[in-house]
Amino acid sequence: MKNLITAFSFFLAFNLGSFAQTSGPKIEFKSSVIDYGEISRGSDGIRVFTFVNKGDKPLEITKVYSSCGCTIPKKPEAPIPPGETGEIQVKYDTNRLGPIRKTITVNSNSAETPIVSLKIKGVVQ
Repeated sequence: MKNLITAFSFFLAFNLGSFAQTSGPKIEFKSSVIDYGEISRGSDGIRVFTFVNKGDKPLEITKVYSSCGCTIPKKPEAPIPPGETGEIQVKYDTNRLGPIRKTITVNSNSAETPIVSLKIKGVVQ
C-alpha cells in the first residue's frame, strides 16, 4: 500500500508539472533560419520571421536584438493573442559585402521558451 501511495504521488506530481509547463503563452516560429542565398550589394535586405502563439494567454515580445549593428530587428508592439500570428522583421545592411552569419535573439513571456535564437545567413556579392 505504501508503494502504491508513493507511485501515485510521483504520477500526480509529474502530471501537474507537465500541465504547468504548457499553460500560458507559447511562441512557435515557422522557421528559425532565413537564408538570403546569394544577393546583390544594395538589394532589399528586409526579411520576416513568422511565429504563432500556440499558448492560451497573450504572447508579449519584450525585446529583440541582433549580434551585430548591421542587422536591425523590429518586434511587434502589441501582444499576440492565442492562436494568432506575429512577425519579427529583420533588415540586413546589404552594402556590406561577404558572408552573412548573424543571430537575432527574441525575449518573450513564452512559458516554454522565453528566449529564442534566430539565424540569418547568405552572401552579399
